[in-house]
Amino acid sequence: MLREDKRRELLDNFMRKHEYDESALLEILHKTQEIYGYLDNESLMYVAQSLNLPPSHVYGVATFYSFFKLKAAGEHVVTGCLGTACYVKGVEEIMQAVEREFNVKRGESTADGKLSLFVTRCIGACAMAPSVVIDGEVMGKATPELVINKLKLLLGGNKTETR
Repeated sequence: MLREDKRRELLDNFMRKHEYDESALLEILHKTQEIYGYLDNESLMYVAQSLNLPPSHVYGVATFYSFFKLKAAGEHVVTGCLGTACYVKGVEEIMQAVEREFNVKRGESTADGKLSLFVTRCIGACAMAPSVVIDGEVMGKATPELVINKLKLLLGGNKTETR
């Protein structure tokens, strides 16, 4: 992933701007994910070495925050909000429906790379619960049917295979 290319140069410049300070770890991980799309083992090791931090510390931070993705996301990304309001109003039913309909598990992508399914703790849209984010767009007052129909439109009506 961290080939000697423009992306690596961007990351190096960003770390240099922060003077390779370990207190900038979160910002550096955010920038790494912005540049590469996700944080794989190679990128986490590179950041750890660059900041002179133990790899376990960098990995621990990356896995603690749900914003960070350790795998490449699919072409379309669905994220269910598991905050209290969304949970109480039925987001779990929506997530289960997506899992069944598209044969994908939370935290994974389909084999064809068309769809990824994630969860997050809260998106701050409690008044619109249950909420699901599809390709960066919040769908409030979501139902299993609305979400499935939207995904079928995005995917061209095709079911996908698991990875």
